[in-house]
Formats: sequence, C-alpha cells, structure tokens
Amino acid sequence: MMHKIIVVGIGPGDPAYLLPKAQKIIENARILVGGRRALADYSHSGVRECAIGADIPGVLAFIREALAEDDVVVMVSGDPGYYSLLDALRRTFPIGQIEVVPGISSLQLAFARLALPWHDARLLSFHGREPLETELVRTEGSVLGMLTDGRNNSQTIAVRLLAYGWRENDRMYVCTRLSYEDEKIIETTLGAAKDDTGIGHGVIIVCTHEEDT
Repeated sequence: MMHKIIVVGIGPGDPAYLLPKAQKIIENARILVGGRRALADYSHSGVRECAIGADIPGVLAFIREALAEDDVVVMVSGDPGYYSLLDALRRTFPIGQIEVVPGISSLQLAFARLALPWHDARLLSFHGREPLETELVRTEGSVLGMLTDGRNNSQTIAVRLLAYGWRENDRMYVCTRLSYEDEKIIETTLGAAKDDTGIGHGVIIVCTHEEDT
C-alpha cells in the first residue's frame, strides 16, 4: 500500500484553534514535518521529524525517503490551501498520494474578529510576494485581506494603495499576533497609516469608507 502525505493545517497559532481531526492525526503520526515552532508545540516521543526551513528541496527529499517507511504528516500554519508547502508537494508527488486537512487561517480569524464577511474580499499576500497591480486598484465596496511581512507593512501598503485610487479616509485594520494572548488589532485609516510607523508580520484588512457607513 502506498503511503500518504497528510498535509495538516494547524491554524493561526493557539492550539485552541487546531481542529480535533488535525490534532488526532498529529498525535498518531510517526513522521512529522513542520516549522520549528510547530514541532516544538506538537512533536511527541518516538516521532521522526524534519524541520521546514529555507532548504525546501531538502525537505521534499526527506519526505520522499520517509514515505517508504510510513505516512508523513506535514504541518503548515493556517490553512494548507493558502500559500503553504502544499504547492511544492503537488508539483513533486502524485496528487492521489496527498491528503489535506484544512485549518483556520489567520485571514479567517482576522475577518471574524471584525465581524466582517469575506465572501467578496480580495485575498492577497505581501509576505515575500508582490500582488498584481490590478488586484490593488480601488473599486466601489472593495475589501482587501492581506498577509504582510517586515518589508511590506501597514505604512508601505497604505502608500501603495493610495497610489492605486484608494482614499485617505478608507479604513485599515492592522491585526498582529492573532489567537495569542498579546493579540492586537489597530483600527486606522490609510491616510493616518501612511504617516505612521509601519507594522508588519500579520494581517491587514482594508475597506472602502462606504463599507462602514
């Protein structure tokens, strides 16, 4: 029988947001792959593990070798379907060999914290990536949900959006450390954010002013 790669979303951080199915799979795993923080939180005795770092080809090679022995459980933050190792796994292994267990993404949690529906939102990532220019243009009723990093933060993103037709009084919500005890959500405007200290490594949600009137 061919062993499987089980890609498990572990949520935004706090184990309270880990789905019971995902927790059971991780607890029963004999081979675990994940970020160092995930391994520190969820690894257990007797498990063989591999940390995900900059050497993605090395991680994929480990998984290929380990599949000869057992199923491999790959833990990814948030949901596997949104900018995770799943893309690389799909390019490397047969789709039929991959099973995915969804997780709660930081974007989902950010929208939930604001009691804001996200079915019409444009979901983007500035986390080491560059969205298309067309994705940044303001349209009536626009809602953007964005992952950020240290270079692309609340200040730099505000400046860019204003250059694409967004208005200074459009709302920006800067969400950091979501799900943790020191979680912080700052409500501001694009005009204020462009002149303030940039905050990154989190989720930013931007709404046209009409959304909140």
